[in-house]
Amino acid sequence: MKTPVAVVILTWNEEANLAACLESVRWAAEVFVVDSGSGDRSVEIARSLGARVYEHAFEGYAEQRNWALRNLPLTHEWVLMLDADERIPPALAAEIRDAICDRGQDYAGFYLKFRHIFLGRFLRHGGLYPTWLLRLYRPRRARYEARPMNEHVILDGKVDYLAQPFEHRDLRPLRDWVSKHNRYAELEADEYFQEKFGGGYRDALAARFWGSPAERKRWIKLRVWNRLPVLLRPFLFFFRNYIGKAGFLDGQAGFIYHVLWSFWYPFLVGVKIVERRACSEARGMNRSRAEDGSTAETPRRRAMNAELSTPRV
Repeated sequence: MKTPVAVVILTWNEEANLAACLESVRWAAEVFVVDSGSGDRSVEIARSLGARVYEHAFEGYAEQRNWALRNLPLTHEWVLMLDADERIPPALAAEIRDAICDRGQDYAGFYLKFRHIFLGRFLRHGGLYPTWLLRLYRPRRARYEARPMNEHVILDGKVDYLAQPFEHRDLRPLRDWVSKHNRYAELEADEYFQEKFGGGYRDALAARFWGSPAERKRWIKLRVWNRLPVLLRPFLFFFRNYIGKAGFLDGQAGFIYHVLWSFWYPFLVGVKIVERRACSEARGMNRSRAEDGSTAETPRRRAMNAELSTPRV
């Protein structure tokens, strides 16, 4: 008997990962794939494995998820939101079924425990496990923040936690990870300037240290992370994760991951912020010079004016 939950998977060129993701959710009553114009076999794979495919142009991660919640023909009261590089192990599938049947009437959502597999190894240390993500919820009570990155679901109702983890296992080559995080860094820089100088985002998740895991992350980001010098942040983040939280215990895979994720990625974000500041200052200087040149009498302009005012003979 199928579990009364609708799985929603967002895709864009995910042929390397999608089949394994879909195989892991065969227990669900409904499976939807929302594709953003893939140029590979993602749509073909999804249909061949029984998923219902809908195409929607990508406008942003939050917008894509909100579009799915509002427009898919969902016939069940629960949604499980996944990325194509994630898997639901049988133990978690059984726990989801039991939670919906036994406790579903008392809660609007359940936090799931994120288990990261990198280069074939479970990264248990470095602040990566457990990471709690709100992925199972009632769609009519849920919406995502309208922000370019780090979007969280805002839920109307009580939440609980499930014990069994789900897995992140990306089968694409490392070059794709680098390319993806280069795009993410642009969006992170957008967020930084909006949060620092643009007044933040409307209808955003509350920032509370003693709140939910997502609210605590948001508090740390706004009250601590965004106030640090941007080129100091990668050094502190790497030390915190790799040394302070014992990421070194995950061996070679842990070292590679933390060099990339704990140092290179925040460094890239910081460089993009520095670059934008420099471009903004350069534009301001050019504008100031243009205004000065049109109104102030420079030595060259004085000489030209004197020459023009001299009577011709």
